[in-house]
Amino acid sequence: MSVRTLPPLGPNRALRLPPVAERTLDNGLTVIAIRRPSVPLVELRLWLPFGRAHLARGLMLSQTLLSGTAEMTSVQLAAELQKVGGGLSAGLDADRLLVSGTGLVTGLDRILELLAEVLTGATYPRDEVATERARLIDGIRMAQSQPTHLVRKALLKRMYGRHPYAVQTPEPEQVEAVRPAALRALHADRVRPTGAILLLVGDVQPDRALDAAERALSGWTGDGTPGALPPTPPLEPGPLLLVDRPGSVQSSLRLALPAVPRTHPDHAALQLANLVFGGYFSSRWVENIREDKGYTYGPHSAIEHSVAGSALIVSAEVATEVTGPAMLETLYELGRLASLPPKEDELEQARQYALGTLQLGVSTQSGLAAVAIAYAGVGLRLEFLAEHAARLAKVTRDEVAAAAATYLAPARAVSVVLGDAGRVEAPLAVLGPVRTEAAGS
Repeated sequence: MSVRTLPPLGPNRALRLPPVAERTLDNGLTVIAIRRPSVPLVELRLWLPFGRAHLARGLMLSQTLLSGTAEMTSVQLAAELQKVGGGLSAGLDADRLLVSGTGLVTGLDRILELLAEVLTGATYPRDEVATERARLIDGIRMAQSQPTHLVRKALLKRMYGRHPYAVQTPEPEQVEAVRPAALRALHADRVRPTGAILLLVGDVQPDRALDAAERALSGWTGDGTPGALPPTPPLEPGPLLLVDRPGSVQSSLRLALPAVPRTHPDHAALQLANLVFGGYFSSRWVENIREDKGYTYGPHSAIEHSVAGSALIVSAEVATEVTGPAMLETLYELGRLASLPPKEDELEQARQYALGTLQLGVSTQSGLAAVAIAYAGVGLRLEFLAEHAARLAKVTRDEVAAAAATYLAPARAVSVVLGDAGRVEAPLAVLGPVRTEAAGS
């Protein structure tokens, strides 16, 4: 049987940026329109800086923002959106309230009119709030039984201490206490145009799209307080936190390591260092504990960027009996990359992956909208995408090695394991100090 040799990779294609227009309205709303005419649709994203105060109320607001206005019920609102092939949804994360929508480009004016009606006149009807409150409580209770939720909760608390990022899901009783009047007050305080960003991506003429947004949204006003967040505290390494889940047949391993924001000079090198370590299927760590040893199916590491700070998160689910060995190999691979530069072919493979996924991520209207609004929310524009691609193309082995030594050293990691303490505490203690606590404490 003959072995076919794969052809060499072709040269990297230059990242071509689409036409963009931007305008800040008199009410403080920034509108960005990007032309991407692949299909006759438009993607809408509205970023509202929300902060993390009143978490239960914030989540309830995001679930009920589209539940009706003085002029329309939720059913009527949905029907009007469907007439123009559109839809709107809302969600809350650690930094923002994000309203997302899509629709036919011919219906853009109507979608913007309906968005304006929600922003200026959401009423939070009692029955709708009660229904969504019960649904959210059920969802939280279900999540609280899942290992991935429990280990994430423990990791965030260990990483962030008293920072608002430490708690990203409220308790059911906190949600139960939320009433429509509180949501209307929170809306008046936080759903405001100053500091908000509206992004429109699709088969639009950018200047005309800005005009349409101004016509629809210039009457949106508000003087509420901004949702500012303090910077995240530095990670404080210490004993491994073992969260006891008696009887668990697997363990959830999580490590948090320091990272830098997208604008930091080390960011491109750190991104490539992470890819070499565990950020994609061909990485060292995945090859070690998945392909070679079979400890886990889907280990992964990724840099998580938030407005107030960034961190590199290492995640794996492993069988209980290999918890200690899997943690050992994880620390070994971190230490190996932090002390030995990657080989040239390793770096080039990671570089090609990074540049290719960057191109792929903005190849659709929805992908471009997701990237553009994430950048806009931290003060960046699409030009940064091309600049970052150029930096990725130029990063050297020495720069990747320096970033790995600075940020990926095992001694800098915050480590959390969720599992059966009776079976995994002793193997983990061989690797270093362990502090054990009950799940949910």
